[in-house]
Amino acid sequence: MNALLSLRNVWVEYGDKVVLEKVNLEVAEGAFLSIIGPSGAGKSSLLRLILGQEAPTRGQVLLDGQPLRPECGPDRGVVFQRYSVFPHMTVLGNVTFGLECPAAPLAARLFGGARRKAEAEATQMLEAVGLGDSLHLYPAQMSGGMQQRLAIAQALIKRPRILLLDEPFGALDPGIRADMHGLITRLWRDYSLTVVMVTHDIKEAFTLGTRVLALDKRRHDPHAPHRYGATAVYDLPLRGPPVPAPEPETQPTPVAATN
Repeated sequence: MNALLSLRNVWVEYGDKVVLEKVNLEVAEGAFLSIIGPSGAGKSSLLRLILGQEAPTRGQVLLDGQPLRPECGPDRGVVFQRYSVFPHMTVLGNVTFGLECPAAPLAARLFGGARRKAEAEATQMLEAVGLGDSLHLYPAQMSGGMQQRLAIAQALIKRPRILLLDEPFGALDPGIRADMHGLITRLWRDYSLTVVMVTHDIKEAFTLGTRVLALDKRRHDPHAPHRYGATAVYDLPLRGPPVPAPEPETQPTPVAATN
């Protein structure tokens, strides 16, 4: 099976600081990849590459075998730890807006039958995330868990193939977090998503993921710590024992995809 997403010998550098180096990764369609690692290991940088917010300094990021353009596309949705919702819009308005922008790029607003159709689709998505009874609330009237459900609905309304999660549940209480775990697992299956999630919570990574990728530095120089970046040190298929990721070769070999 061909990989949906491929990273080939990817480096990310900011000036003389190396954040990621020699990252080789293959992600199969339908996988739930959890990414863990210490602070500063480039987890969020890796997510931004996949989202298209930035391009690698070296190497390639491929989607369906084609180079990924450094721009956010509708085939990728993202949910951050901080609730990325519009406070001046209702719940329904927040999600409908995602359909209005591409359909009416100048006015960012639909009218008549087109608007009713968009609102019906947004309502269906909000029902899927458990907000069907909260359509006319504003974010300030909602709990943190409800706002994160809204952010997930925003991310999914364009039916992306890949859902990116950047510490999405870190600010939630344990009980609410457990509910969100159940929600994201159901949505992953119901919408046939490929999920890439960054988390500091090891238990969360193993609970949700079909595969866990650990990023860290293989090499350290106390006199120039910025000159070495992080790479994949472990790639853990959850149906087998953990094994160290192979050392990068001269001709990089992508990590085998695991669902």
